[in-house]
Amino acid sequence: MKTMAARLGALLCGAAVAAALPLGAHAEDKVITEWDLQTTPGAVAVIRDAEDRFEKDHPGFKVEDSHILNDAYKAKLKIAFGAGEPPCVFSSWGGGPLREYVNADQVVDLTPYLDQHPEFKDRFATASFGAATTDGKIYALPAENTAVAAIFYNKDIFKRLNLTPPKTWDELMATVKTLNDNNIAPFALANKNKWPGSMFFVYLVDRIGGPEAFAKAVDPAADGSFTDEPFIEAGKRIQELVKADAFARGYNGLDYDIGGSRRLLYSGRAAMELMGSWELATIRNENPDFVDKLGVFAFPAVEGGKGDPNNLVGTLGDNFISISKACPYKDEAFDLLMKLTDDTAAAGRLADKRVMPLKNLKVEDPFLKTIVKMVGEAPSVQLWYDQELAPALGEAHKDTTQALFGLSMTPEEAAAKMEEVAKSAH
Repeated sequence: MKTMAARLGALLCGAAVAAALPLGAHAEDKVITEWDLQTTPGAVAVIRDAEDRFEKDHPGFKVEDSHILNDAYKAKLKIAFGAGEPPCVFSSWGGGPLREYVNADQVVDLTPYLDQHPEFKDRFATASFGAATTDGKIYALPAENTAVAAIFYNKDIFKRLNLTPPKTWDELMATVKTLNDNNIAPFALANKNKWPGSMFFVYLVDRIGGPEAFAKAVDPAADGSFTDEPFIEAGKRIQELVKADAFARGYNGLDYDIGGSRRLLYSGRAAMELMGSWELATIRNENPDFVDKLGVFAFPAVEGGKGDPNNLVGTLGDNFISISKACPYKDEAFDLLMKLTDDTAAAGRLADKRVMPLKNLKVEDPFLKTIVKMVGEAPSVQLWYDQELAPALGEAHKDTTQALFGLSMTPEEAAAKMEEVAKSAH
């Protein structure tokens, strides 16, 4: 009886150990955790293929990945770093949030690794490392996409109403009127998440004041402020749009992550959407029959503004991937980063209509050619404010911009609030 009990105990113990291991892993495996915010089938498939290729080249290692939606990802990553238990490999948008982790000494400096692999590094567009560089050191690789904000529009609606993509603010306001006169909402906007509305504000500041307006406002040593005229005027232009019924009803309560704005496009209830260029891949996965109706144009110029109308808002490398210092397998983690951004991964992303910021990447898709051409002609690519700014200021920007859209704050009040938070952070 004792022998049978001992065997039964050993069997139960073995089952418990097996249940505690990651699916597909063995007790002797070394596990590298990888977190990202890619949830579409195409994006997940590219990542998993790179991880499978890594595992094949590194016997005894397993990659345990997690794919988490945007806002939930930010919160989970912050909690994990705060608890000292971050994933080995993680995604970010570069800019301010990444710098906070870097300044807290929680992220591996990738510069020595890249110096050891110069041919690999030289594949990337030089400017793509900007949002991931602090004090001359590179802390992340541009991975997923060359993402810029542009205005998507329904070509069928524009053709039926004899509309052409507006190139100036006055032309845009005329387009808004024509669409409203025909009972079509001009813009689809899902601004519960706050960052979609931010795109309008960032473009308007750039078109009105040029990139130097933002650069001066964020530099404590410069003679600039978030109460400067370009920021106040941007708020006025947003509220001009709101008062002209430029947005489908309920826009501040619609959720982008569940397709709140895209559904308005699909149904023909809205004609345009200002969104990152990743929207094409999302729509292609979600509603492929609608893709042929899509056109794209740059955010219009503002008459009398200082900003070049070819300037863009976005990021060269959306998203960036880094290694946490808590990772016990840093060398192998960098090998994984290389697999996630090698030519095979780049080809997979291109097939999914996403363009990594690589030199000499051949693009055939007409839409993506337009995006690449826009990037090539842009004198400036402004990183999204909520990613460029330190987290507290980035949140203040999103909150005040959403309030501008809701007409619950004046442009002057929003600007003063931003400057107040900026001063408290210095």
